Amino acid sequence: MRFLLPLFILFFSACSVKNYEHTQTKLVVIKSPKIKFADIGYIRNSDDSIELELFMAGNVVDKITINHLICLSAGCMSKSGFNSEYLNSNYPEDTLQNILLSKPIYTKQNYVKNRDGFEQHIKTKDVDIKYIVTSNMTYFKDMKNRIFFKIKNLTGK
Repeated sequence: MRFLLPLFILFFSACSVKNYEHTQTKLVVIKSPKIKFADIGYIRNSDDSIELELFMAGNVVDKITINHLICLSAGCMSKSGFNSEYLNSNYPEDTLQNILLSKPIYTKQNYVKNRDGFEQHIKTKDVDIKYIVTSNMTYFKDMKNRIFFKIKNLTGK
């Protein structure tokens, strides 16, 4: 019984309020078998946490918080659990946070730097991913699993 309270506090602190160092307004498009969204979003991050706040017609419709767990309005789960339920179980655990932060995925597999960012094309028996990051946009498309992310700066920079 005495271990129950610390465990309860640890679990719910994963979704607690954070102080974010960076906030960016983006046009966010997400299409997966369980998530469909296209509108404005705020990406907030600090060294150890990321938050994607999704708006539709000026109202918050969902919030995804990533630290050691991924939390949605429906609750918190492990990163691999989130991938299995919302994306694809074959993705590495850090795939969503790397997409949101425009960082390389799959430990830089097939990484090609270009003058405005980088590209990765990853094709295995489980995935067929085209991932492009520029100074203005992040584009992720897995043709095999029908998963798509497009995150575009609203300022054009």
